[in-house]
Order: sequence, then structure tokens, then C-alpha cells
Amino acid sequence: TEYSGPLAAIGKLFDYKIVIICDAGLSDPDALEITEKMLATLNMRITYMDSAMHDVHVAYISHISHITSFSLALCVLEKEQEEENIMTLAGGGFDSTVRLAKSSGETWAPIFTENAEYILEVIDTYIEKMNLFRSLIAYRDKEGLKQLMEEANKIQKILN
Repeated sequence: TEYSGPLAAIGKLFDYKIVIICDAGLSDPDALEITEKMLATLNMRITYMDSAMHDVHVAYISHISHITSFSLALCVLEKEQEEENIMTLAGGGFDSTVRLAKSSGETWAPIFTENAEYILEVIDTYIEKMNLFRSLIAYRDKEGLKQLMEEANKIQKILN
């Protein structure tokens, strides 16, 4: 999502990607059938959910990732005034974490404001987790940190 326009086009972009159809029962059946056939032609995996569940899920899965990336980029830019230091010290982890910060504000500002109710919920939860890390680090609690990270590592089972 950090690139846009025709020069960013990718062949087979939609192959095996998930597409969500929200509130399918409210759609015209013929229009829905045409849409499903078109998406199948693009080799997309179709899933269905109601719009409220969609908004909750994308707030947790997508929107907070972008907000985190934008926030980290701002934090680093504020503290690291010399660009060469950023480039010298930045490794692959940093690059992957801030990749989404290259995304367009034109795209994401409206998304954030349209889904504000759920995004604010997610931000509050995220801040709680950041504060938990902060406390464990402040108390130099290596075991607590390891346990917290082991709990977070469970995401691997879901993503693999």
C-alpha cells in the first residue's frame, strides 16, 4: 500500500487474495452473482461477513499496522535528525516495520476517520500492550518480557 498509480501495477495482483463481500443479503442477487464470477475469474478467495464485523477486523488487522508504522516513523524522524544515522543503523526489521509509513495520507486519512469507532478501540488496546511492555522493561523483568513475547509468538500459528 505504499505505492500508488499505474506505475505501481502488479500482474496477478489479485491471485489467491481474500476479498470480503459485506452484507451480501442486502445485494441484488444477480449483481452479487456477477460480482462473485468476476472475483473468481481473478482467482480471488471470497469470504462473507456483515459490515460491522468487517470494520472491527480491519481495524485490528490492517488499520493499527498502518498507524503503528506512521507513529514509529514520526518517532524516529523526531529523535534522529541526521538522515545518515537512520540509514546506517536501520536494518531489515526497521524497514519492514516502517514500510507502511510510506503509504499515502490521501488514502489512509479517510479510512481512519470512517472507521474511527473501532480504530480508537484498537489504539486503546495497543496502548495497554505498549504500557505493559514499558512496565516490564522499566522493572528489568526479563522473565515477564519473555512470557509476553512467547504469548505474542502464538501469532505464528495463525499466520503460517
